[in-house]
Amino acid sequence: MALLAWRETYDALSAEQTPTGEQLELLATAAYMLGREEEWATVLEQAFQQHSENGAQLRAARCAFWIGMHFALSGEIGRASGWLGRAQRLVEREERECVEQGYMLMPVAFQHEAMGDYDGAAATAATAAEFGARFGDADLFALAVHVQGQMVCHCGRVAEGLRLLDEAMVTVTTGELSPVVTGIVYCGVILACEEAFELRRAREWTAALTQWCEQQPDLLAFTGRCIVHRAQLLQLQGAWPAALEEAERAGRRFEQSMNQAAAAKACYLRGEVRRLRGDFAAAEDAYRAAIPLGLEPQPGLALLRLAQGNEAAAEAAIRRATAETTDRLKRAALLPAYVEILVATGNLDAAQSGCDELDVIAAECESDLLQAQSAHARGAVDLALGDPEAALPNLRRAQQAWQELEAPYEAARTHVLIGLACLALGDVDSSSLELDAARTAFEWLGATPDAARIDALVPRDDPHDSHGLSPRELEVLRLDAIGKSNREIAETLVISEHTVARHLQNIFTKLGVPSRTAAGAFAFAHDLV
Repeated sequence: MALLAWRETYDALSAEQTPTGEQLELLATAAYMLGREEEWATVLEQAFQQHSENGAQLRAARCAFWIGMHFALSGEIGRASGWLGRAQRLVEREERECVEQGYMLMPVAFQHEAMGDYDGAAATAATAAEFGARFGDADLFALAVHVQGQMVCHCGRVAEGLRLLDEAMVTVTTGELSPVVTGIVYCGVILACEEAFELRRAREWTAALTQWCEQQPDLLAFTGRCIVHRAQLLQLQGAWPAALEEAERAGRRFEQSMNQAAAAKACYLRGEVRRLRGDFAAAEDAYRAAIPLGLEPQPGLALLRLAQGNEAAAEAAIRRATAETTDRLKRAALLPAYVEILVATGNLDAAQSGCDELDVIAAECESDLLQAQSAHARGAVDLALGDPEAALPNLRRAQQAWQELEAPYEAARTHVLIGLACLALGDVDSSSLELDAARTAFEWLGATPDAARIDALVPRDDPHDSHGLSPRELEVLRLDAIGKSNREIAETLVISEHTVARHLQNIFTKLGVPSRTAAGAFAFAHDLV
């Protein structure tokens, strides 16, 4: 039977009347890869019993280790402790060095991580990796090295951590690992790259993971996480409809596999895309859906409040989230939004402090993505402080970085700030070019709120051809003409529905039309849209 034909493997082994311990282990693997994690643990218990009865104590210990890890990840601490204790006792009975001693160090590393002791976790994982290397156990080596790399990144030694993650991935791509460990390391390394803002590695390994998943048509395990990783990259690349579709597909996969953490990420990602496209109600629903799954939807929810015009709520949320976050990489994920919101609310001293911290972390991480965010934030603060000359060099660096990273939305946002800086310096032509470039990108992306803000800054039409409408009335008319409701217009322009209704009445009067349908037709007939 083909190794990657998991359903065929599962069906064949399930039909065995008296399976061996080894066959039970393979059946458990097939169940896991088909997304049947509970059955995986049950069959492993049978394999444990079989190995124990046959005197294969170390094989039994290996089964007990995986059962214990399964229960630990499921939050069943008592059962996890029992099975890991059983595994430890079997290993100690050997009274000699064995690779299973290295496996038993992995729960210890995770305990250090849970207590925030990343140095201790990294050191313990390094010792486990030594056992894997000494005994030629590729699974243990890859598991331990990739955990070591994650912990070293959290300690602030990002370049060293990324080298360890690369070493783990070499073992994966050479096909030396068992299927379950292959998926664990793929997902763990990609997540670590994302947390360390290492975009290029995340793209490379996500492509490899996608290819590995596609080679296994029956595979359910890991595919949801693979889809989420891919959706995050699609969002950054500006393929928002595809990102949204992938996030929704991932959510359906997680309903089958009951992976709450990954399901929460899929919800958050849906919220992000909806927010950027101006669908604020759907964005809020998606963010709220992430909360019972264990993920606080920040900074997205704070940015949503800012887009809705609720600056006080936005500032309170981002200040609170940043204050309670101590991990440097997690703070770095919040700081760009922190600076943006505090600039918007006029708290420039706090925004400058946020920039200073972001600069330090960006320098430590040596991440192009984080350095682009840092340069953009610094330019925004300088511009808010009334120093466009100081802002422009940082904004130009950010713009170049976004281009190289193929991040069109972030590049467009930087075009806006460059345009405003040029305008402040009296360079109207350059300002117009920058803002036009931003508007074009926003319209292509479907970033309706950002495009509307550009039009508010620089109306498309010559004032003499506006038929007596003010710039704000032109914005309302354009949105009305493309079928937006009063609520949607209000959310896009960050005004009240009452104000929208008042603008529409003024538009009807000035244009001499009786209804919004007639106003929309007038707008198209006179090239106002």
